[in-house]
Amino acid sequence: MKNNFAIIVIFLTSLICGCAKQEVANISSQGKNIICFGDSITFGYGALAGEDYPEELAKMVLLPVINAGVSGDTSFEALKRLDSDVIQKNPRLVIVEFCGNDFLKKVPLEDTLKNLDEIITRIQQAGAMVALVDISAGMFFKEYRAVFKKLARKKQAIFIPAVLSRVITNPSMKSDFLHPNQRGYKIVASRVYKAISEYIK
Repeated sequence: MKNNFAIIVIFLTSLICGCAKQEVANISSQGKNIICFGDSITFGYGALAGEDYPEELAKMVLLPVINAGVSGDTSFEALKRLDSDVIQKNPRLVIVEFCGNDFLKKVPLEDTLKNLDEIITRIQQAGAMVALVDISAGMFFKEYRAVFKKLARKKQAIFIPAVLSRVITNPSMKSDFLHPNQRGYKIVASRVYKAISEYIK
């Protein structure tokens, strides 16, 4: 009885301390690069060259960071360039950020999820880890939040929640209605780094 109690205490303590590490596919990846694969948020729309979040992230990590963001891309366009822009670039970790243009172009949510599932599967088959970015903030893109988290759990991918929270509602951190400015992208980069840091040591 005492042994069972001790096991329960240890388990609960590990959860409270954050010691229960999320299972991530390909955690021993031998790839050399971090690929930031996304749309205008990844590309850095609204900021000058060198002020995008991948550039800021590169200052925080020891691995090379490649910006594979293309403004206007939906998850359908992402699939078309997945091999050339990601898989052929020797990725260790791919940070996947899509849904904004799917929403704007009225792509059904189930199609977005299907495309992201395929993107994650193909990256993992190539031997790399995947991190899935959630750009929801409050009511903004809220319909994607829970399903992205569920997809990340299902695929054993890192989940990066709410990277735009308190950014797109702060005029001093954004360049227009949707996109951050340099200050905002620094916040995005810090949130991405916080989520991935323990997996790229």
